[in-house]
Amino acid sequence: MLKSKTFVKKTRSGGVMKVVREHYLRDDIWCGSEVCTECKQESTVLQKDACMESSLCSYPHYLVPDTNVVLHQIDILEDPVICNVIILQTVLQEVRHRSAPVYKRLKDIIHEKEKRFYTFTNEHHRDTFIEREPGESANDRNDRAIRVAVKWYSQHLKTFESDTDGLKVVLLTNDQGNKQKAQDNGLLVYKCEEYVKSLIANPELVDRLALSGDDKNEITSSKVLFPEHLPLSRIQTGIKSGSFLQGTFRASRDNYLEATVFVQGEGEDSTEVLIQGLQNLNRAVHQDVVAVQLLPRSEWVAPSSVVLQDEGTAKDDEDAEEEEGKLRTAAVEAARKPTGKVVGIIKRNWRPFCGMLNVSQIKESTRHLFTPADRRIPRIRIETRQASTLSGQRIMVAIDGWPKDSRYPNGHFVRSLGGAGEKDTEEEVLLLEHDVPHQAFPQAVLSFLPKMPWAITPEDMMKREDLRPLTVCSVDPPGCTDIDDALHCRELENGNLEVGVHIADVSHFIRPGNALDKEAANRGTTVYLCGKRIDMVPELLSSNLCSLRSNVDRLAFSCIWEINHKAEILKTRFTKSVINSKASLTYAEAQMRIDDTNKNDDITKSLRGLNKLAKILKRQRIEKGALTLSSLEVRFHMDSETHDPIDLQTKELMETNSMVEEFMLLANISVAQKIYDEFSECALLRKHPAPPPSNYDILIKAAKSKEVEIHTDSAKALADSLDAAKVDGFPYFNTLLRILATRCMMQAVYFCSGMDSDFHHYGLASPIYTHFTSPIRRYADIIVHRLLAVAIGADTTYPDLMDKHKQSALCNNLNYRHKMSQYAQRASVAFHTQLFFKSRGILNEEGFVLFVRKNAIIVLIPKFGLEGTVFFDSKDKVSPNIVFEEEGPTLSVEQHKFHIFDKVKVTISLDDSNIQHQKIRMALIEPVIPGVSVPAPDTERPAKKQKLDR
Repeated sequence: MLKSKTFVKKTRSGGVMKVVREHYLRDDIWCGSEVCTECKQESTVLQKDACMESSLCSYPHYLVPDTNVVLHQIDILEDPVICNVIILQTVLQEVRHRSAPVYKRLKDIIHEKEKRFYTFTNEHHRDTFIEREPGESANDRNDRAIRVAVKWYSQHLKTFESDTDGLKVVLLTNDQGNKQKAQDNGLLVYKCEEYVKSLIANPELVDRLALSGDDKNEITSSKVLFPEHLPLSRIQTGIKSGSFLQGTFRASRDNYLEATVFVQGEGEDSTEVLIQGLQNLNRAVHQDVVAVQLLPRSEWVAPSSVVLQDEGTAKDDEDAEEEEGKLRTAAVEAARKPTGKVVGIIKRNWRPFCGMLNVSQIKESTRHLFTPADRRIPRIRIETRQASTLSGQRIMVAIDGWPKDSRYPNGHFVRSLGGAGEKDTEEEVLLLEHDVPHQAFPQAVLSFLPKMPWAITPEDMMKREDLRPLTVCSVDPPGCTDIDDALHCRELENGNLEVGVHIADVSHFIRPGNALDKEAANRGTTVYLCGKRIDMVPELLSSNLCSLRSNVDRLAFSCIWEINHKAEILKTRFTKSVINSKASLTYAEAQMRIDDTNKNDDITKSLRGLNKLAKILKRQRIEKGALTLSSLEVRFHMDSETHDPIDLQTKELMETNSMVEEFMLLANISVAQKIYDEFSECALLRKHPAPPPSNYDILIKAAKSKEVEIHTDSAKALADSLDAAKVDGFPYFNTLLRILATRCMMQAVYFCSGMDSDFHHYGLASPIYTHFTSPIRRYADIIVHRLLAVAIGADTTYPDLMDKHKQSALCNNLNYRHKMSQYAQRASVAFHTQLFFKSRGILNEEGFVLFVRKNAIIVLIPKFGLEGTVFFDSKDKVSPNIVFEEEGPTLSVEQHKFHIFDKVKVTISLDDSNIQHQKIRMALIEPVIPGVSVPAPDTERPAKKQKLDR
């Protein structure tokens, strides 16, 4: 059945255009209920006998939530208890328009068979479609459409139910007007809160209710604490006129009364506005997009050096004023920054936050404060009747709103994650807090995997070069199962060498636009935690079909050079290939083969050839100004049963590490040039910006303290001066300097060639660069493979690949995922380091001063690749006499002066007094400073005994 609507539209030229809008209606849309015998249904979703037990509805019933219930109470709908729910097309469309994250969660629920959520296409059903009436708002029309659909369902199902206590349909709405109209129409209707409180068998669900507009003010005082937020219309006008600035709010980790707002500008014109004090912060939460107004220049201040943690006690005005006074007195002398205040919120960037409950001391109170794991997020006030159960657990809480008369935002309990300090729980927190997608791959994704048993077909062979006779081998860390790359080197008849880098052909298995491709693009990268890997692609690909294991045929994408003995490239070619790796070696095994003069087999000869060329290539790169920086990576040795760390040591790098790295760099550079030559507007490249000169201040000062000069006017000058930096009797000095130089660097990023003009990679001293060599674990490499395949005629293109705006948006996600995976990996190392020291008691170790602060020194322990802070002022002791000099920088404590790179001896122990924020504590042993140094522990005793003695 077709409904047509005709209306007249004026054109720009003043003419009139007739527009006909067609809307198709049907009479064969299923209702989805098992009791129905009228609808022709392939399968039923809604069941009669599996309904929830409610004191309000003692009969079997289906639920129909309106749009606002779905948007605000998605945590309730996700609970396993809630089932047999009808999601109307009207609601689904509105949710999609208003919140992408909630829409995704709702779609996930609909796909869960056991939840029995049924989508009813009411907008195309002959009996439930309604026209919008003259003068009726879109919102009112949609509310009416929902009521009409509920009425139709009620009457439709009544025809199949003979008894009075038969199946009913319940509308859930929190809108008082909508509820009244539904009651007037004779519908069964409840507020979401009324219904949830009626679920007798599940009282814990009440905790997950988000506060609605009506009850948000019930738990706040009448005193106004914050200025009113300006409406969006005023904000937009102010931004246009330049009286307000728009930016991203970044809360301070160390000071709850301070934040900056990053205002994006053209090129290098971005600015940061400093915000200080509760009133000026005005209820903004980390990562919100806000509007700020600059204060008069006379009120500009400097960032505070005071550390202020919000202890969560109810502060009165005097306490808050006293703490804000500390900020101001600390900031008088220093250089001032543009300072402002938040006048409105443009976009909230709230997510469910992990953390722990601070149980109220008031007996039988249901109101408690929740402390997020991320110190940049304010405490959240929630209501829960499960406080005694949740105490000591990691939980998730969502913010519902932040009234202007409340010291903290209001929120609700989402779910428990498990006991704090337990390994599985802490790993889950770590992944959630760093937004790492880690759920199991859904069936829709797995359905695009090749069917097993899989084999290379004659059609595959026709399009590929057969390189199976070549002596190809892979060299990787021990235990590596996702082998991306393999190498070969052989002598040609003309005396030159042929070198091949063979990369897993992941793009053969992952085709553009399908569910597997979309999932990999969203994940962006594989995340390596201690003892665990979160794969970007399913294991069948990552550890099997794409992994270039030895002695099996594998599909590859090969980059092959003809090179002379001076490591000069004479020819380069790219080809899709089939290889059969002759050995999967670790770095140590490859090194032993190279060094063993008795070995002379083909694999060893290939490795020796590669190693010899790699040394020349590295020397050439360094001559061009490439940097050799240093960062201490640690390796944990795990107990095979408990999976707890039993040993911790820094990773040792061998010649073979460098050998593999050189050829990966060379392949990446060769491919970058090829795809840019072919597709100058849409090549996916990687750049590393040069740091601003001010970044090097700490490095120059540190070197100067040992009378060494560092030049930073170019990468070459920096590389040369780092090479020359030596101090007699201090062999570790150069490594420390390189570690410090690493801290001065900018992040390398992916970008689209058509959207940028600066391609240079500062660290590698290369004019162009990309990522081609790790497609199993990086999505950027898959896109590069696709571009290269089109460039050599081995595959066809598709629209998104040639769209520079879509490529640029993809790069933004890849940069975000890459950054978050690095943070997650560091957090995993930090957690496992804590586990290691928990079982060790107190240790004493030698270290070096890496930074000097106003009241502390930051010490690096090379043996463990560990950094920690030695504080010289403490709450419970009389502080020693401390003098900080910015120029050095130096810190004088009593009679001793600390400089960067000074050698010290410290005790290391785990401070677990705050279970949520456990940290490694360091205390000074040498140099001995009266009142500061602690006696060295007796480390000969067993660790367990030692802990008891403490």
